[in-house]
Amino acid sequence: MKKNSLSVVNLFNLNGAIEMIRLNRVTFFVTTLLFMYSTSFAQKGETVKIAWIDPLSGLMAPVGSNGLKSFKFVAEEFNKSNPAGVKFEIIGMDNKLSPAESINEVTAAVDQGIHYVVQGNGSSVAGAIIEAVNKNNERNPGKEVLYFNYAAVDPDYTNSKCSYWHFRFDADTSMKIEALTTFMKDQADIKKVFLMNQDYSHGHQVSKYAKENLTLKRPDIQIVGEDYHPLAKVRDFTPYIAKIKASGADTVITGNWGSDLALLIKAANEGGYTGKFYTYYVNRDTNSDWNLWGRQNIPSLQQLLLNGWKNGCHDGRV
Repeated sequence: MKKNSLSVVNLFNLNGAIEMIRLNRVTFFVTTLLFMYSTSFAQKGETVKIAWIDPLSGLMAPVGSNGLKSFKFVAEEFNKSNPAGVKFEIIGMDNKLSPAESINEVTAAVDQGIHYVVQGNGSSVAGAIIEAVNKNNERNPGKEVLYFNYAAVDPDYTNSKCSYWHFRFDADTSMKIEALTTFMKDQADIKKVFLMNQDYSHGHQVSKYAKENLTLKRPDIQIVGEDYHPLAKVRDFTPYIAKIKASGADTVITGNWGSDLALLIKAANEGGYTGKFYTYYVNRDTNSDWNLWGRQNIPSLQQLLLNGWKNGCHDGRV
């Protein structure tokens, strides 16, 4: 396969700048465990159980597997040196990226006496978990469950759908796109943009906020196309790349993550698309996803690091 000039510009948010990409998720997990410890009032010798609910099967399994291993690694490290003598146990639960399955897993966690739930992949799943936790806590005072969200970035969950029991420590979609477009406005080579996103709330919000921000910051930029694809179901993005090429776009904005990002870039490489991709989830892909990219065909991979963004209702307040 011949090299082309495809490049990917990756924007991702951290609560504090972190130099190594592979450490950013672990840092988030450490923060989560610290907060859990401070609120658990566990006594010496007790074990704090944490239900980790994310995909361990299907196309997004590599992302989920990496997250679970990271959680367990950090828990093991805490257990070695925690002066309070409290242990942490991470219990992995496969939600198959399904809202309905996630509700079942929350119920299973409650049945096991678990009071802490962690999830991050998929805003549709996050919404289901918020509802399940709200109902449980209303019905079972004294046996409340806390939900820690490390990556589901629907702005509504810390605004109109805010829950007292939900804590998120990642920037939401509106914040990420604000930062992304602030960088893009100074890139004179951007003339025509195509919006390529997953067909669920997150993907639609990426497109919505991208259009709003570009209109304000760079009204000369043309939005030459907008398309959506099913979440975690597409294995061949060739038809989507054909649409992007036909539109004449020199730039693509995508909120895709996991296999949906890896396979999109793979198809772009193989299809000879030479434009730029602006995204912020390159850092979430595992090595297996990266191998799909054919990274030797991406001569320029840029990354923008930002300090943490915060807004109300338990969003980013660590």
